[in-house]
Amino acid sequence: MTDEEKVFLDRITEYANKVMADIDPDPTITPISEQLNYLRPVMEEIAGETGESVEVVFIRYMDLASTVAAKKQKEFEDDFVDFADPTQKNFRF
Repeated sequence: MTDEEKVFLDRITEYANKVMADIDPDPTITPISEQLNYLRPVMEEIAGETGESVEVVFIRYMDLASTVAAKKQKEFEDDFVDFADPTQKNFRF
């Protein structure tokens, strides 16, 4: 991840942590569409600064967030590999 991508992701994440602090992120409780509405102001602000559409900002955010989540999941699995049952083929958490 480039420094620019990190700043971009951190900005949206910081905003989300403030405005969604009391929101349950479980999509069965707070639908994804509602969660996105909370993020819309910061995404519109970034879109205005960069000249990109809000949709492009959203896609960049989702791509970067997915990459970070996958990396964290891999690190978690690597940390707990010693607890895996060796009799299980292709063990995954």
